This record gives sequence, C-alpha cells and structure tokens, in this order.
Amino acid sequence: MTASRVLVLNSGSSSVKYQLLDMADRSRLAVGLVERIGEETSRLVHEPLTGPAAAGGKREQAGPIADHEAALKAVAAELAADGTGLDSPELAAVGHRVVHGGTRFTRPTVIDDEVLAEIRNLVPLAPLHNPANVTGIEVARSLRADIPQVAVFDTAFHSTMPEYVARYAIDAGTAEAYSIRRYGFHGTSHAYVSRATAALLGRPVEDVNVIVLHLGNGASASAVRGGVCVETSMGMTPLEGLVMGTRSGDLDPAVVFHLARVGGLSVDEIDSLLNKKSGLLGMCGDNDMREVLRRAGEGDGTARLAFEAYVHRLKKYIGAYSAVLGRVDAVAFTAGVGENAHQVREAALDGLAELGLVLDLEANAARSPQPRLISADYARVAVAVVPTDEELEIATQTYALVTQ
Repeated sequence: MTASRVLVLNSGSSSVKYQLLDMADRSRLAVGLVERIGEETSRLVHEPLTGPAAAGGKREQAGPIADHEAALKAVAAELAADGTGLDSPELAAVGHRVVHGGTRFTRPTVIDDEVLAEIRNLVPLAPLHNPANVTGIEVARSLRADIPQVAVFDTAFHSTMPEYVARYAIDAGTAEAYSIRRYGFHGTSHAYVSRATAALLGRPVEDVNVIVLHLGNGASASAVRGGVCVETSMGMTPLEGLVMGTRSGDLDPAVVFHLARVGGLSVDEIDSLLNKKSGLLGMCGDNDMREVLRRAGEGDGTARLAFEAYVHRLKKYIGAYSAVLGRVDAVAFTAGVGENAHQVREAALDGLAELGLVLDLEANAARSPQPRLISADYARVAVAVVPTDEELEIATQTYALVTQ
C-alpha cells in the first residue's frame, strides 16, 4: 500500500489549524483547529469528514491546552480516534506552512536540522509568525521522526519577481546587510488561484496572465504571467500594499518619523498602530467587511469612507498590474472578502471597461462555493471568483516533493 496521506499544519502564535488529506483522490479526511493555546479557555474543535467517525460530526475538547506540544498531541489523539492517526502507515508526510523563507527558501523543502536552524534565523523578518512555525515543526518531528516533514513557504511563489521589482531604492549595502527587499506573502494562495483560474478558462497555465486579488483580513494582489509571479503588493513584511482589516497598506515612510518625532510614539507603538489599529479598523472601528458594508448602507459616513479607501487602493493595483502584465486574461478574486463581498468586486471594477473589465452584475451577486466566471460575455478580460485552498496547495507541494 502506497502512503498517500498528508497532514497539513498551520501553527500560529496561539493556535494550530490542521487538515488531513488523502492525495490519492485529493479528499479531506479531517479538519480542525486548536485555539487560544496557553489560556484557560483554549479548545480543540475536530471534524472527521470520512468513515464511521464522520457520522458523529464535530467534536470539541475544552482546555486548558498548555502549549503547542500538548495541542499537537491532542490533535494526534483525535485523529487516532478516527482511525487516521499519526502512526498510520498511510501517512506520507507532514506539510508545514512557514510564513517567511527569505531568499534562502524558494521552493518546498524537506526539513532537517540545518533547514530548521535557517528558519529560526529568519525570525527577525517574521517575528510574529516564524517562531510559532518553528514550534509546530519541532513538535511534529518529535511525534513522527520517521516520516518527511516539509516546509512550504508563503514567500516562495513570489521569489520569481525580477530583481528590479524585489529591490527597494535604498542604499544597496544597507539593504544587503539587513535583508531589506520585497518578499511577498500569501504565496500558496496566489499559486493555487492563478492555476485554478487558468483551469476555469480551459487554458494551459503557461498561456494565461492573471491578476490575483487575495482579500481577507490580510489582503494582497499579485501579477502572474504564465504561472510565474512578476509582482506582488506585500513587501518585506505583510504591511505594504492594499488597505486591509487592521493594516494600513501603502504609507509614506515619513509618517513613521513624524509619529516618533512629533507624536513621541515608540517604535513598538508605531508597529502596533500600523499593523493592528489601522486599515478598516483604524478608519471606521470595524475590520469585518460585512459590518463595514452594513454600516455604509445605513448611511454611516466613516464606514463609507473606509470602504471607498479600500476599493480605491484595489483599483489602483488592478490598473498598475494591468500595465505590468501588458495583456491581462483574467482578474481573480479570492479569500473571505474576495469570495463573498460582491459589493467590493463591483466597486473595484466599476469604470474599468476601457481595461476590458465588465461584470455580469447578476452573476456577480449570485453566491456559490464553486469557482465561477462573473464577467459579461462580451468582456475582453475574464473576471473570476475562485475559492482559495491553501491547505490543498501545501499538501500538493508536500506530496509532490516526497514522492518525486
């Protein structure tokens, strides 16, 4: 029997999201979440999706769950109860989402001690994410040291950007000394959606140029030429680019100097302001687009302003990436806002008919969990809604690496 299962782990600072997939048919066997790790209110929610255990539906285990080791052991116990445990001979590998790979990691990588040390060395570039990713890897390796553990990096898909795109126009020596360059994020989503969009059009990915708009609480855009990323909106960190739920996106760097010199804010206070208290939240007090839209519809001026700022930034990037690509075959919306907020899609493309972008308003307003086209039949550029599947992308890349 050929091992074909992959466990995908996404370890956050206080959570672990996981999925168990069978790559023989790309099916999901189980999904789950451990949240608020280290708190009294921590809990594990596990849902078996196949076999006898699926009939019982979701199972919940209330905390406290002390740390990531306890969390992963609890996950292992839930999977074992389904008959799909980590000790199963059908488990081929564990795939780990790692946020930052720097310039060192540009493709999925089997984890050994040297690789793990390199991921630790990248912590200064992703201080909120890489430490938790490292912890998840360490614990998973201790539980199943005999099978491959694979790191799939959020930054890897964007490593194909030309050097003149990736470099900031600052002193070259300083940039080199401190690894200052544009890396990009949400790479697994952009990779999956760009390929899925080509499939939706019935064309080889090599023949399709697509602008991917990943719009969740974090948001990013990418320009993908023939399956290869040539530009993306996030930079050295996920702060650059689009207006997001709590992040400012593009900002004059002198704002930071002004806040420090005139406002007296510390570096940490400015970091918190721009990453956690800005974007939609900073402008109107809500970072949930559903609430922003509700309030704007009821005549709330601050919510309307936040929505207009969000859409304007989107429109700017669509126009810029149209110029970068030269020929655009499709614009694809994905992630929570991109997949579900038809008002955002309509507003972002309003007035862009000269770029070949025209919506079928009825198709745009219809809800569906399936990939679909929402552009008018006569539009020169296709507009698609493509639900992202980062876990499947991680599992696909992991399984391809360990079976090659």
